[in-house]
Amino acid sequence: MAKVKATVHGAVSLVSAIANKKGATLGISLKVEAIVETSEGKGITIQSENKNLSSRLINKTIEKIVTKKDLEKNKITITLTSEIPTGYGLKSSSAISSAVALACSKIFNPKLTDHQILLAGVEASIESKVSITGAYDDACSCYYGGFNVTNNEKRERLHFEKAPTNLIAVIFIPKNRKRGNIKKLKILSTIFNNAWELAKEKKYWESMTINGLATSSILNSDPKIIVNLIEKGALGASVSGNGPSIAAIVKKENEVNIKKIFETLEGNIIVSKINNMKAEVHEL
Repeated sequence: MAKVKATVHGAVSLVSAIANKKGATLGISLKVEAIVETSEGKGITIQSENKNLSSRLINKTIEKIVTKKDLEKNKITITLTSEIPTGYGLKSSSAISSAVALACSKIFNPKLTDHQILLAGVEASIESKVSITGAYDDACSCYYGGFNVTNNEKRERLHFEKAPTNLIAVIFIPKNRKRGNIKKLKILSTIFNNAWELAKEKKYWESMTINGLATSSILNSDPKIIVNLIEKGALGASVSGNGPSIAAIVKKENEVNIKKIFETLEGNIIVSKINNMKAEVHEL
């Protein structure tokens, strides 16, 4: 019987893919670990401290990787630990589905490519209704790290590069979890498209800030916060995903100034390094 551990990291949004199915993201070092163990019997058991976890997402992901025949013959136990707060736009579900897919493929289907492993989580996200677009942009940064610019509809990664290592993400997790109406993001689809074009040209911070101003004006955040963050030295700042978290990317020396802005609001602050490391898996 086998036991493996997969590690996948989180990410923040540079350009939201909701309006146009085209996104851009950046990896951060908050991580998810999935330990997958097989024993005799059948059935899937999920162990996690996180009560907001979608077990449907995990089950669907496993079904994409493990054949029916193998599912009949193996009891699969999954133990998940995560540093990524769930439901704030920091890509926890993409990280979880990728970690589960990677660990299961190591045991049951080691010939799968990175792309196939990634797609298992993306398809499972759509089928379990965790994500509208399947969040291919999120999955890419969680899995590969660095900057990723994607066409989610075509499941294409158009641009990828590692991020400068002297940067950190200062992330604000508001106490009020209310999100705005994400369908309204389509109203500004031309703005999001322009932001995405900038990201494709490696103008990541401009694209992130445009995205931040556009999303915050629709999703229940105050656009002034984005402006204040830039004024205080953020390279780029935006609502991440559908919110309600807000991420500012800064050089380490500006951390204190950025925290001061977030400290005037109700909620918690997380500081994370930028991540360039690819997802890893090994036998235990």
